[in-house]
Amino acid sequence: MVGQLLLGLTLLVGLHELGHMLTAKWFGMRVEKYAIGFPPKIFSKKIGETEYMVGAIPLGGFVKITGMVDESLDTEALKKDPEPYEFRAKPAWQRLIVMMGGIIVNVITGIVIFIALNYYYGETYLPASEVKYGVQPNQLGQELGFQPGDKIVALNGRPLENFNDVYSMDMLLDRGSYYTVERNGSQVDIPIPADFMDRMADNKERMVFIQPREPFMVGQVEPNSNADKAGLKAGDYIKSVNGESTLFFSDFQAAMQKYAGKPVNIEVERNDEIVALKATVNEDGTLGFYQKPLLEYATRDFSLGESIPRGTNQAFGVITANLKGFGKIFRGEVSASKSLSGPIGIAQIFGDTFNWYKFWSITGMLSMVLAFMNFLPIPALDGGHVVFLTYEMISGRKPSDNFLENAQKVGMVLLLGLMAFAIFNDVFKIIF
Repeated sequence: MVGQLLLGLTLLVGLHELGHMLTAKWFGMRVEKYAIGFPPKIFSKKIGETEYMVGAIPLGGFVKITGMVDESLDTEALKKDPEPYEFRAKPAWQRLIVMMGGIIVNVITGIVIFIALNYYYGETYLPASEVKYGVQPNQLGQELGFQPGDKIVALNGRPLENFNDVYSMDMLLDRGSYYTVERNGSQVDIPIPADFMDRMADNKERMVFIQPREPFMVGQVEPNSNADKAGLKAGDYIKSVNGESTLFFSDFQAAMQKYAGKPVNIEVERNDEIVALKATVNEDGTLGFYQKPLLEYATRDFSLGESIPRGTNQAFGVITANLKGFGKIFRGEVSASKSLSGPIGIAQIFGDTFNWYKFWSITGMLSMVLAFMNFLPIPALDGGHVVFLTYEMISGRKPSDNFLENAQKVGMVLLLGLMAFAIFNDVFKIIF
């Protein structure tokens, strides 16, 4: 988790600050320092007028541009008349582009990552037509109104084709969203309540509030596992556990949790014969084999021409989801403490195993989130500078250096407070 988090953040922060540095140098501004991470210093090298540094605290980075009121709060130089190479000596439109440089690079990075993922990996999905046996809701899904065997036929009145869309942020964040299911020969609408995201945050299974009822067979059996010792073999169909039917994998999982740490009688179908086995369930509710799903997943490849608009839409969909999420927080429909995550929460999203597709998907998402968060009109963020520069361009009056310095201090207090809240919130959610 830590390795993936540091790799992703280092890449994104480095590119973000590179956007500031390159645009500043393009307009002839002096860049004193380009840093990934915060002090203490691990490595630095001065090339020309710029010192390139790697810091020991890998949770951000910065670019020091001469004549700019930034997080360093180095205001001594501002008492002198501006030199031609200073940030403050340049036209407002050039300073605006420099402040937007990091955001623009993060947006481009996110778009490129999603385009590349579509082009290289395509899409593997479960067609809705394959979910022949309906869905299996967990407790959260049952609270929402789902029943075992419900077949989802439409989302917000639109026919369902890709089962993955059931979990889409558009469905979960839009106001007035609803599922239409087929139940006992009739159709029933299941509305999504405004506080559903809060309920999901309280649920350890989170997104998987429903899953397809999926027939399965035993896939790979782990050597020396309880499944191996019991005599399970690849290709077996597990028919029952202690007499309880396990036609679907969700049924089998429920039985394993029920009998965790206990011996069980298992009936399997092997070569058209029923074989009785005895096994001991692990304490974590597993036996030690990989299931082989029997629903047919579909794969779709995309040309570069198809990947460009698709990847772009996915990238900006991250920003749209963030806007909807903030809207729910401001309306009081979801709790900020349950919705916001810090470094620990982000690391948990990466998970403790490495997969290139998952890594780049999360990194692409974080790139767009970083762009969105930096565009917020908070002093000390790029968005705060953009607000002041826009005011200057419209009014023709530049805010005083003293005002900018004080605004920077206020912004830093807000950001440090938000970071402390996010980290404390991560720890609180782990403990409780």
